[in-house]
Amino acid sequence: MEMLMLCLHSILFFIFLVSLNNINISSAETSYNVQTYGAKPNGKTDSTQAFLHAWTAACGSTDPTIIYIPEGRYLLGSVAFRGGNCKSPDITIRIDGTLIAPEDYRILGLASNWLSFEGVSGVSIVGGALDAKGSPLWDCKSKGSNCPAGATTLSFVNSNNIKINGLLSLNSQMYHIVVNGCQNVQVQGIRVIAAGDSPNTDGIHVQLSTDVVITNSSIKTGDDCISIGPGTKNLWIERVRCGPGHGISIGSLAKTVDEAGVQNVTVKSTSFTGTTNGFRIKSWARHSTGFARAIRFIGATMINVQNPIIIDQNYCPHNLNCPTEVSGIQISDVIYQGIRGTSATPVAIKFDCSFKYPCKGITLQNVNLTYLSKEAQSTCTNAIGKTYGQVQPDNCL
Repeated sequence: MEMLMLCLHSILFFIFLVSLNNINISSAETSYNVQTYGAKPNGKTDSTQAFLHAWTAACGSTDPTIIYIPEGRYLLGSVAFRGGNCKSPDITIRIDGTLIAPEDYRILGLASNWLSFEGVSGVSIVGGALDAKGSPLWDCKSKGSNCPAGATTLSFVNSNNIKINGLLSLNSQMYHIVVNGCQNVQVQGIRVIAAGDSPNTDGIHVQLSTDVVITNSSIKTGDDCISIGPGTKNLWIERVRCGPGHGISIGSLAKTVDEAGVQNVTVKSTSFTGTTNGFRIKSWARHSTGFARAIRFIGATMINVQNPIIIDQNYCPHNLNCPTEVSGIQISDVIYQGIRGTSATPVAIKFDCSFKYPCKGITLQNVNLTYLSKEAQSTCTNAIGKTYGQVQPDNCL
């Protein structure tokens, strides 16, 4: 009997070992070091082709793969990583170094993107820094010279199952990170740094995308910390620190007549310091089929923010060639809850809505915003809604 039990234990242990071995085999990852393909960490040698060769090799594997970028500084020009022929179900780009743009801003400035991922699936970017060296282009623009538009630092287009974790983006020429036409995107623990007067340097821009989550991030830039464009659905933003910058903005909307709407956006546990706006919804005063609905702004601290809560349906930032129509964007079911802090201007809440399509279902709940340690003001035009709990400044809905 003892011999039989011993045999059974031996068989079970053997099965256990086989199962462990199978797990290890199935979860094996193949690693591709960019230095193997000729990348140089000296910040001077153009490593663009080496990165592309590493990408091609990783894509060609049927296993989960890692593209490894060791410590050092790697010079890269404009490059597109395409997923059309990828066999690997999961590609992790592990960055222990810094990727740097060319010193001459015109090299990137004439491209739309610096680093772009197009039609990829299952790509993760972990760690590292991207230094786009955008300040010479900002200087050019400030002087009104004949300057290129500039490049977005990192973009994902028509992609799904994307993760960006622990990345630092420095001094982008234009937008830092763009998510366009994507599904299931997670952005966590990123840092964005650019001068407070750097033009069009949005921290994260999301449009035409579904199921995007942005958490635990710090954004200091010269434009919107996060901008939310048409066609965004099921966006969750939580624990984001913004400032300097232009706040968290939905829009601008009504850029075109036929425009997808924005819906199911939740922004929780955020803080704004010295920003031009806190929570903003903005649309041009022109006809459009677009909308913004089911928006939740919950739990925020505002410190010296010029427009803590604002809906602006007559958006025209430089008052040049402004449209003279009535905004067709329909804004409804917007909740502001648990928002406190200080306004840098007398008007802390401003709802300037469309005459043709008034804002509907606006809710203010437990809002406490002051100006110079005294009561602030609120203004409402074509806005319909209710208040709950304590709301300061006094309700104008």
